[in-house]
Amino acid sequence: DELLVARRERAAAAWALRDEVVLIGAGSMIPVPGGADQTYPFLAHPEYLWLAGHEVVDAVLAFDPREGWTDFVPPVTQAERVWEGRTEAPGTPLHELGGWLAARRVRGLSRGVRWLALAGFLGSVAQIPLGGVTVILELHPVAVMSHFLLALAVVGLAAVVAIEAWSHERGRGRAIGPEWWRIAAVVAVPACLALVVTGAVATASGPHSGGEDIRRLGITLTDAVYVHVRATAVFGIGLLLVGAGLIRHRRDAPGVARMGLGLLAVLGVQMLLGEIQYRNALPWGLVLVHVFLAATVWTATVVIVHTLWRPPLPLVAAPGSQAARSRRHATEPVSG
Repeated sequence: DELLVARRERAAAAWALRDEVVLIGAGSMIPVPGGADQTYPFLAHPEYLWLAGHEVVDAVLAFDPREGWTDFVPPVTQAERVWEGRTEAPGTPLHELGGWLAARRVRGLSRGVRWLALAGFLGSVAQIPLGGVTVILELHPVAVMSHFLLALAVVGLAAVVAIEAWSHERGRGRAIGPEWWRIAAVVAVPACLALVVTGAVATASGPHSGGEDIRRLGITLTDAVYVHVRATAVFGIGLLLVGAGLIRHRRDAPGVARMGLGLLAVLGVQMLLGEIQYRNALPWGLVLVHVFLAATVWTATVVIVHTLWRPPLPLVAAPGSQAARSRRHATEPVSG
């Protein structure tokens, strides 16, 4: 009615919100002490009653300055219909409130990021049947490698989505360094993929710590390691070149520079560990750590290359510095 509309307009004008949302709960039934299932007569919170115009147990009134008011009401159960005489209240089902809030958390994210998130989800789901096939095939090396590489792809997608979500929450700075250097740095991603794939082939070609009867790829370990070592050298040289650029731009991107140094340290440990496990017939404990570090190297590489182009604001300047203040003015606005 007109009175309710006027109340809501007054409240919205007083709040003067832009992207924030307001939730107003009606409240729940209060049980009578020692009264078994008896409750006190329900009285909604005054704020809810004033803005909703009715009293509904456990209802939530939500306000979005861009879309207006939404009244979320719980469903009425059969027992409530029979014993309490309740009827369905007008409004949106209460179970949709979680989705309503989640949609506003990601409002402003590009469609590309949403597709990446969907791809990561579908990849995670695909891991379930692929894992079953791997077991049915009695851990055939090709199936195991496929399972592992799909997991890396999902982790890489998740890392990109996480970086974009961070930028959405905290702001995004300008791209780091000259464009030609960023384009050259993109090569690090396929180089790292070649490093991981050749490493998986080397592991699947050597002796298995689980027993001699487990099938191998049929490729000699020496040949597989020969290729893997050269893939490691190519990636290492590329990482040094990217790292040199990060050192040069460390004042503009201190957080990214620190990630680059961390990746270089992890790669050094990984190379040392690979040499040790090769000379000790691939013991399962070292293989486990080696695989974990391989996933770390892959994820860090994807994150660093992505942040060169689209860095979250906290990574490109120290809080409170002059660089941070100047970059804050250059941050891309989040569109609705």
